[in-house]
Amino acid sequence: MTTKDVVITGMGATTPLGGDVASTWDGLLNGASGSRTIDADWVDTYELPSRIAAPLAVEPSEVLPRVRLRRMDRCEQIALIAAHQAWNDAGFELPSEEEQPVDPDRLGVSIGTGIGGPTTLLDQHDTLKSQGLRKVSPLTVPMLMPNGPAAHVSLELKARAGVHSPAAACASGAEGLATGMDMIRSGRADVVVAGGAEACIHPITVAGFAQSRTLSTRNDEPERASRPFDVDRDGFVMGEGAGVVVLESAEHAAARGARVYGRLAGAGITADAYHITGFHPDGLGQINAINAAIGTAGLSTTDIGHVNAHATSTVVGDVGEAAAIRKALGDDVVLTAPKGALGHLVGGAGAVESIVTVLSLYHGVVPPTCNLENPDPKVELEVVGGEPREMSSTAAVNDAFGFGGHNVALAFTRD
Repeated sequence: MTTKDVVITGMGATTPLGGDVASTWDGLLNGASGSRTIDADWVDTYELPSRIAAPLAVEPSEVLPRVRLRRMDRCEQIALIAAHQAWNDAGFELPSEEEQPVDPDRLGVSIGTGIGGPTTLLDQHDTLKSQGLRKVSPLTVPMLMPNGPAAHVSLELKARAGVHSPAAACASGAEGLATGMDMIRSGRADVVVAGGAEACIHPITVAGFAQSRTLSTRNDEPERASRPFDVDRDGFVMGEGAGVVVLESAEHAAARGARVYGRLAGAGITADAYHITGFHPDGLGQINAINAAIGTAGLSTTDIGHVNAHATSTVVGDVGEAAAIRKALGDDVVLTAPKGALGHLVGGAGAVESIVTVLSLYHGVVPPTCNLENPDPKVELEVVGGEPREMSSTAAVNDAFGFGGHNVALAFTRD
């Protein structure tokens, strides 16, 4: 594998804060919260202890035509929406029979999802039980399969260099970017559309997380429920969303005069091999992932001024991650945690938060951590809270971790 430079030339997102990157970024800078009370009868039906979620700010039905919506799971819909935005932002037109803006054999897709299409699976199971076989959609399997988001984007863009769909729980989106970088560095592709998506706010997922005691139960103040690094945090808020970037080799981007937001300089992927839902108590996998990201980027620890933390707002996880970051990078890095505003986007989290990291470097400003009112003294690093913070650092790290012991760290530089 070469050390070919990989740059970001396009970005797209749909999140609880907005239907695109600009509105999401603006919401983060202004301390907005995407969390609210779940407006669904099933909350009462199942007597769920957590009645909070962070749904999309813009429904897919406002963006895609109905005929397309009916053929895709919600997760696939939002992946396609974010990919369209990123593709357009990079300056490309959608391919046609007459024109292919990128050689299809040099174009890849890498979009991860932690769960895939469980809403389709469960809804179609209900249909089978209540209405019989003839009413089950023939598209059930393509709609529920975890590789569906990546596959739909590949079909839309005519990408033939390879289609990957990492399933690494809450680290899936970040691993999507890492895989895309590897595709370009290995010479398999010149351009890769990479990211992550998740849309599974559903009774079974909310109930499952509630039973594991990882969800916030601050039901009377939903907008203040997700509080990473705050002493009063009590769990995360289930969110949904997608983030997609266009990665290019620096040579390909320069040849077409593309605008460059920044460089995906390195990635570290490790596994804890410790517990199915808990991280290693010494943070070994997280530390090794950060070190690997910095190493493959050709950077030193002193180059990293900012870490966009995974920080889900769980009691144990936030402190453990902060300790791992401190061991890996020292005392001088500044943290922020977008999940305070966005909730936890599961497979989409690492991709959306990577976009936030890139924008922080591009604009020289770090968004505040929403709801950080009483910083936990056990977090022995500075966390940006209250107002955005100007930063002169030219390199930053994004952390993403997932059930199963997945650890992914991505190193970005301004140019």
